[in-house]
Amino acid sequence: MEKNFWLQLKKPVLALAPMEGVTDSSFRQICKHWGADVVYTEFISADAIDHDARRAFDKMVFDPVEQPVVCQIFGRDPEAFKRAAQEVQSRGFAGLDINFGCPARKVVGHGSGAALLRRPEFARQLIEIALTAVTIPVSIKVRSSIRANPQSTHKEDDARYTAVDLLKAITDLPIAAIMIHGRSFEQGHTGQVDVEMIKVVKQLFNGPVLANGGIYTPERAQEMLQLTGADGLGIARGAWGQPWLFRQIHQLLDTGQYQAVQAADIMTTIRNQAELSNRLKGERGLIELRKHLVKHFNGWPAAARWRRLAGQVRTLEDITELLKNCPTRSDHRAAAIT
Repeated sequence: MEKNFWLQLKKPVLALAPMEGVTDSSFRQICKHWGADVVYTEFISADAIDHDARRAFDKMVFDPVEQPVVCQIFGRDPEAFKRAAQEVQSRGFAGLDINFGCPARKVVGHGSGAALLRRPEFARQLIEIALTAVTIPVSIKVRSSIRANPQSTHKEDDARYTAVDLLKAITDLPIAAIMIHGRSFEQGHTGQVDVEMIKVVKQLFNGPVLANGGIYTPERAQEMLQLTGADGLGIARGAWGQPWLFRQIHQLLDTGQYQAVQAADIMTTIRNQAELSNRLKGERGLIELRKHLVKHFNGWPAAARWRRLAGQVRTLEDITELLKNCPTRSDHRAAAIT
């Protein structure tokens, strides 16, 4: 196996977790600038990679400044998995991650993502195929649990497969790291995070464990690390619209306090991401950027107006005009927070 970058990282590790339609190269570069230690691609279909789909290959574009960058794939076809894993390695990614946690109904209905928690032995086969196909470190991302009977709607019939069931099936495999989302498949992206399940996974797995789910503030990040004993955090929606969260978490853990981001820094971040998106994807990149812009304006005075204007940008000139007319301070982010 090639050098396992996971073992070289200072703990706790802060990773940008994969988000479909969000964690493209431009956003990953922004998050690296703000202190992310590791970044993940959007999750990519192994079948699409195997069939040379342009959309899949577009998602595999990255800049060297992102390293270590991990490419995440999903699927259920063993042969497609093998060829997809080989393609990932050939493109220079630092690591390969296999998705066993996606809650999207379309993905789960196809038997991929979180649905594979119901088939731990088959999930093991997919991991083994990836491990034999590449020499870069292979990691996995899982959910805390999923109902054993997908048709059941009764609480009394709530038999479940959990992340522990998967771990028991793969305990002897040389997996480099595990990211565990502490919510069940049924919870999706809302509800209480099962910190006890994350804690158990940490106790059972010898490698790095990243806790994921519901991390929107530096204080919650610190609390999650304390409650679970995890080696790091996978931050997804918490970084969407506030990529400086990575730096703030590092500051809090290192010094006991952190600085709030200033409005000027937010403006610069927006401009930089817009320029990256435009360079990588042209007008399509700026249209895709809209989903990031509306997040940035949450909490600003007259936020609804700025989100509406952000939803109309198509060019860099539009970005310039938008930023020129924005308020110079936000009502809750300008003052330093300690």
